[in-house]
Amino acid sequence: MTVTARDIVTFADDLGPAGVSRWVGGHGPSPAFPVVPPDPAWPQVYAALAGVIRDALGERALALEHVGSTAVPGLAAKPVIDIDLTVADSDDEASYVPALEPHGFVLVLREPWWYGHRLLRQRRPRCHVHVFSPDCAEAERHRIFRDWLRAHPEDRARYAEAKAAAAEETAAAGGHMMDYNARKQEVLREIYARAFRELGLHA
Repeated sequence: MTVTARDIVTFADDLGPAGVSRWVGGHGPSPAFPVVPPDPAWPQVYAALAGVIRDALGERALALEHVGSTAVPGLAAKPVIDIDLTVADSDDEASYVPALEPHGFVLVLREPWWYGHRLLRQRRPRCHVHVFSPDCAEAERHRIFRDWLRAHPEDRARYAEAKAAAAEETAAAGGHMMDYNARKQEVLREIYARAFRELGLHA
């Protein structure tokens, strides 16, 4: 399977089947952490976490990427390291979850209907590991967005403003991380559209 341009520019809703919870073992959305100034140590934190994951999984870790705002130098962010992990089959949890659990990673979310996505959290340092199978459009979008913000300071500043506003509104409403993500989605999609056009993906 190969990811096509149409796959990349088409955002799939992650709504699951009616009555089916995506949350594992009583877990739920993370609290809405505050957005903090950029920390130059974030890449080193990612590198340490990636080393732990590679040691735990060996060749089963087909790819690891530092994604999200902590992967963009100079961008304010929630102090949570986002990592995309590619494995041969994200639905085969037995091939990777037991190997990661002794290192503090906990499976908290299962979305087989949405790119086969799984989410593992670690508390110290705070980390979200997003697990996908190869040739995943969502993982490709993560890389495109990260690289676009690294190279385009105007959109980086626009996104920083949206993040700050979303964090303030979410905190005032007593919301959680998913509420925060929803509040900044419009600006995120605007930036994606510019990136897709520039890359010739014809969004």
